[in-house]
Amino acid sequence: MQARYARGDQGQAVLAMVAVVAVVGLLGVGVAEVGVVLVDQARARTAADAAALAGTSGGPVAAASVAAGNGATLVSFVRDGDDVVVVVRVGRALVSARSSNGP
Repeated sequence: MQARYARGDQGQAVLAMVAVVAVVGLLGVGVAEVGVVLVDQARARTAADAAALAGTSGGPVAAASVAAGNGATLVSFVRDGDDVVVVVRVGRALVSARSSNGP
């Protein structure tokens, strides 16, 4: 027995599937992008903490070296007495950290 279709009904499932595949693909790209940003932020936090600690005793050169060793770029280094504040960048993530060499 053959199915009977009304005129113009043929091919509608193909269009619906194309739309569903496109939406799922866009959602997948969005989820992947969020994952990349979260990983960059975590790496930047780690690099900033380590760079700030290194900067308390070794200055900006040590902070930049430790940041680079953690896959980050040292954006700024500020020493205020015993305190050091660094800002590092990993991808699009920009993170600051503070460390102190005093009590």
